[in-house]
Amino acid sequence: MISFVWASKYPFMAGAGGSENYTAGLIRELMKRGIPTRLITIGFGKNDGRQDFPDIAFKSLRTKRQLSLLDDTLIFTTYPLSIKTRRQSYAIMHCPPYSCGEDDPLFKLHKINDKQLLAPSKFSAGLWEDHLSLERGSIPVIYPFADSSFGTTDRPWRSGHKVKLLFTSRLHPDKGVYTLLAALHLINKSSLNIQVTATTAGDHSEDGKVVRALLDAHPFVNVVPARRDANAMARLMSRHDVVVMPSTDIFWKEFFGMVSVEAQHAGCRVVASNSGGLPETDCGNLMLVKPDNPKALADGIVQAAKLGPVTASERMRASTRFTVQATADTLLATINQTAMLPQKPALRSAVEPLLNQLS
Repeated sequence: MISFVWASKYPFMAGAGGSENYTAGLIRELMKRGIPTRLITIGFGKNDGRQDFPDIAFKSLRTKRQLSLLDDTLIFTTYPLSIKTRRQSYAIMHCPPYSCGEDDPLFKLHKINDKQLLAPSKFSAGLWEDHLSLERGSIPVIYPFADSSFGTTDRPWRSGHKVKLLFTSRLHPDKGVYTLLAALHLINKSSLNIQVTATTAGDHSEDGKVVRALLDAHPFVNVVPARRDANAMARLMSRHDVVVMPSTDIFWKEFFGMVSVEAQHAGCRVVASNSGGLPETDCGNLMLVKPDNPKALADGIVQAAKLGPVTASERMRASTRFTVQATADTLLATINQTAMLPQKPALRSAVEPLLNQLS
């Protein structure tokens, strides 16, 4: 049994962020391959988000200490907890070293050496390797992916010259929403005819409530409900020309940027900050701009609009990159490779079913 451990202070909610999509998609793919897989939540009971994911098996624990009693191969999807596990465990480090687990008394960096760390990008792997004084290349990269619906959803034919711009990242300062608002002021003074849409993703947090109020009051922004599944998000993206990811580089660095990949699969151009792992998301239709710079973002949006729609062949090529099948293959290969290490013989019995999947 593979169990993904959700150790966030928030429930596992659909439409709340990339980590949730990443985890749910991997669970579905592994289940499709006949590998018993589930999601473990801690402290939420049945109010852990399972109503949003009826096709995924959930198990709720009362305390984190109960993880040590499980005979599962555990994959921590937010940050690793300093808990001894029966079998070799893994941790996908979606958070940066300077904030990962800082509010959790069980999180101790010096106690995670029994876990194999995994990273969602080369950028994030490098950060953690430097932070933990590890050799370069010692943390495997398990890239995020776009659901297949993003590459197959039809793009409706549209007439007119209005450019449709979409911001669908979490409503948080980390995601550069204030830079976007300043950029819209500059674009409004140009000749570009633009329509801006933002979703309510992340508006359940304290920061999200503040940002939501600003967007609701903005005369140039139309706020729509966050999409709760990949099909709905794919349809939303397919009705837009440009998706923006103006993530900050000052107090947060985007580890990867799954929205960028999804948008390119959906046939959009993406204008994103040249920061963190965002340059790694290039599927052929990515434009990078200087982060935390409203003018650079405005210029990038105008330039992307002038390039015109993504062609069918460009979209097809984009959709062959960052697939769930490739990500699952890499994850299983990493577990397989770890099982071959002589210093961890106990892992062999833990992943025997997985090795059969790879043969």
